[in-house]
Amino acid sequence: MKQLLILFFSLLILSSCGTNKGIITTKSEKPTEVKVNVPKVETPTKPSVPNTPKVTNTNTPTKIPVSTQEYINSYKSIAMEEMKNYGIPASITLAQGILESGSGKGRLSVEANNHFGIKCHGWNGEKIYHDDDASQECFRKYKDPKYSFRDHSLFLKDRKRYSKLFQLEKDDYANWAKELRLAGYATDKKYPQKLISLIERYNLSQYDKMVLGKDYIATTESTEIIDGITHKVITGDTLYSLSKKYNLPIEQLKTLNKLDSNNLSLGQVLIIKL
Repeated sequence: MKQLLILFFSLLILSSCGTNKGIITTKSEKPTEVKVNVPKVETPTKPSVPNTPKVTNTNTPTKIPVSTQEYINSYKSIAMEEMKNYGIPASITLAQGILESGSGKGRLSVEANNHFGIKCHGWNGEKIYHDDDASQECFRKYKDPKYSFRDHSLFLKDRKRYSKLFQLEKDDYANWAKELRLAGYATDKKYPQKLISLIERYNLSQYDKMVLGKDYIATTESTEIIDGITHKVITGDTLYSLSKKYNLPIEQLKTLNKLDSNNLSLGQVLIIKL
């Protein structure tokens, strides 16, 4: 019995010495997210460039004259109307238009209906930018060429420096041309001669006569040739203009026609070719 008790206690002691500690597992935790503030990088924008003023072409394209004579035919009525209203010889207006606009072929006349190169100067209407004395100068833009002709009339009429012009006879185109330059309209010393040459070459003074009700010889062209070998003198003809027209030296014209001077008379028939 004693041995059984000893065996029992021995077994009890052995069982109490064994480890009762189990394996403890812990629930895995998610890693803490770390937020890092990254500076926002904006896409670089292109540097701003000053905008060149745009010209809005809202008008009907202007018909470009084929020749100077076609230009004259297109605008002579407007020039004559301006002469009636403001007293500026139609011949001067047409000659300036031809010279300033290149007979209607220049950029300002084609794209802006500006036949006289009038700059903005307080203008509130449409504009066009064009290289002139300086780069990209501002010029007036018109809806119709007739407004350019009207502005030309007002430009001369409303400025005191051109007042002497209106003291001249309305058919005295030569002195009108000279006074225009003296008043500061143009710096070109040959400006008067250029206007006078155009007036005489294309007989523009006939339109002055028409407005004034004076005698004139109406022609469909700038000069009238009879039978192709003679020329009938009309208003504005000079030996100089005829020599340019027919490519003949003045002395040859004088010799052919037995002229002692350079004077011509209306209706005089000159021999151009024998």
